[in-house]
Amino acid sequence: MKPLTGEQFAISYESPGAGRGRSSAVVTELAAALRELFLDGVESVEPHSENELPPMGAGLILVPWPNRIADARWLLNGAPQQLDRTEPSTGNATHGLLRNTAYRVTDHRESSVTLAATVFPQHGYPFRLDTSVQYVLDESGLTVIHSLTNESASPAPVAVGAHPYFRVGETPVEDLVATIDASTRFEVDAVAIPVREVPVDDTDFDLRSGRRIGDLDIDSGFGGVGIRDGEAVHSVTAPDGSRTEVWGDENFRFVQFYTPHNFPRAAGKGQAVAIEPMTAPANAFNTGQGLRWLQPGETWRLRWGVRHRA
Repeated sequence: MKPLTGEQFAISYESPGAGRGRSSAVVTELAAALRELFLDGVESVEPHSENELPPMGAGLILVPWPNRIADARWLLNGAPQQLDRTEPSTGNATHGLLRNTAYRVTDHRESSVTLAATVFPQHGYPFRLDTSVQYVLDESGLTVIHSLTNESASPAPVAVGAHPYFRVGETPVEDLVATIDASTRFEVDAVAIPVREVPVDDTDFDLRSGRRIGDLDIDSGFGGVGIRDGEAVHSVTAPDGSRTEVWGDENFRFVQFYTPHNFPRAAGKGQAVAIEPMTAPANAFNTGQGLRWLQPGETWRLRWGVRHRA
């Protein structure tokens, strides 16, 4: 039988550097999800089976918005738009419109794969977007390149995110130290919609100097992300100093940080850590914060990625 998550696209790269291991990744046809990633031989994301839906959104690509839209409603030129409520417990619309979509492969080589999917006009989103995501392995690690083109006759609102959960090899997640380069966080209401953005200074949400993940129970969006040399960089670090870094280009000025204690694994549930690069925070269709309006025929290209540091 075919895998429940569709065709599995494997890529790999053998580094010529001394002491470097083989890097490999598996991306699924369903949602173009990153299902496995080893960088220099080190497991760098939480894997999941090809025959299960991505647990807790693991590895999903989030387009044309990440996170949530309050009550699945927003206004377009003053006219109410009603999206499908995809988070029944809150009535919100969550994680965009492609999480249940089969992507099509447009290019597959030894060290890269490009997948494409179309967002067609639908409830609450009367636009057509042609999208693609390319996964590339090289000596720097994994680079993920997004392309979105507005094929509609009017400007279309868009934002991009991803939902990876990170590891540093076999180190227990609770023993990792998370560093999030962000100076603000979003306080939310009872259904996880931001109500205000506040500084993290002198609070338990200041993760700029690193905090042990086992001491954390956080599911929060952050702003004020530092852009240094053109990159936003966050990381998880093992006790021996090795770390997994997630980086984004200057478009990724927001990040969601999530440390669930019930992430499902073959050995049983445990703590996991998601660092989700985002171009806009939750509810951006209503607030406009970080939202990009693509003009008819306009294409937006952006990138993020994952590195291993020994």
